[in-house]
Amino acid sequence: MNPKPSKLVMTLDTLADLPPLALPEGYSLKSFESMDVTAWESIIRISFAREIAFGDKIGFEAPFHPDKILFIRHQGLAVATAVAWEKEGCGDDCGYLHMVGALPGHSGKRIGYMITLAALHRMREEGKKKAMLETDDFRLAAIRIYTKLGFRPTLLEPEHERRWNAVLARINDR
Repeated sequence: MNPKPSKLVMTLDTLADLPPLALPEGYSLKSFESMDVTAWESIIRISFAREIAFGDKIGFEAPFHPDKILFIRHQGLAVATAVAWEKEGCGDDCGYLHMVGALPGHSGKRIGYMITLAALHRMREEGKKKAMLETDDFRLAAIRIYTKLGFRPTLLEPEHERRWNAVLARINDR
């Protein structure tokens, strides 16, 4: 049995020059409230094509910060989410972009880009200077957004260069 491949890592060297956040008409940004657990799990299930429990990835244990869990809403429904988290070992000046997902019915509106950008803005508001994230090889649409926002692959393991070359080639072919 092959072990599960490690996560790919991307870094953004500065949050200083982020583009402005301009949501499309009819869309709004909000932070997490306890009633949002089901919406979060639904968006993540569709985005990651598997069940992920809120309690397993975010939880309500310290350091739980509901203001770091963001949603874009449309007509009262959550359609995208991202978390402006912190990760041990990342550094005090580094934010951790976590669990980004958007519903496919809103493609063409740049909702995935906007929720990612909103999380980066939140990190900057909190005094973070840079950001990092972990992703999977198959999340091509997300990786395309991350590269547009200035994230660059970080090679942490020997096989990462080969995997990144394959991912970037697939993105460039589209």
